[in-house]
Amino acid sequence: MERNEFMKHGLVRLPPGFRFHPTDEELVVQYLRRKAFSFPLPAAIIPEIDLGKLNPWDLPLNLGGFGGDKYFFYLRESKSQKKKGRVSYRETKLGYWKPLGKEKPVLASSQGNELVGLKQVLAFYRGKSPHGSKTDWIMHEYSLPNKELLKSSAQSLLVSSKEWVVCQISVKRRKNLRARNIRQEENQIPATSSSSSWSCITENLLDEEDSNGEEAMSKIFVD
Repeated sequence: MERNEFMKHGLVRLPPGFRFHPTDEELVVQYLRRKAFSFPLPAAIIPEIDLGKLNPWDLPLNLGGFGGDKYFFYLRESKSQKKKGRVSYRETKLGYWKPLGKEKPVLASSQGNELVGLKQVLAFYRGKSPHGSKTDWIMHEYSLPNKELLKSSAQSLLVSSKEWVVCQISVKRRKNLRARNIRQEENQIPATSSSSSWSCITENLLDEEDSNGEEAMSKIFVD
């Protein structure tokens, strides 16, 4: 089989049946660290983007089909350029990515649990910061610790005010979407008139539950 059948725009296109599901350690050590140090990557499978110019729904699909996840490299404002205590939003055309909680360490089990990276979870908000409306888009952003950044900046030709990060972007499944799928499956089974009535009641209550919480479900048992 010709190699160029699995290449497109300089990126590797995974053969049918293959999936790209790296661990946090693999994503940082094998891809991000190599990218920051300008070393050859295991595979040209993660493209570069300008995150500020693209909304999450505008992101191109990864070649080879990574399921619902999309992986990208992008240049982020360097940690040394951030003001202490300032929330660093990732602005886009129609919204911004907002960090959720603190960064978590990425440890390399193969290197005695050495700290090799940091992982930050962000959610996408539509509108102007900091008063946008939250969406279901989630991003896991991986960066290198300070000691690695100092090494890479000394050897890389990149501008010191920027640093390479790698991100995994996906859409979080909604609770009401799961409930809707369950109802659709139930509707495929022939039901009697009594069970149909029960289905109508539970369907309305599930819709109320999405907006009012568990209180709606308690109505089933009243009277």
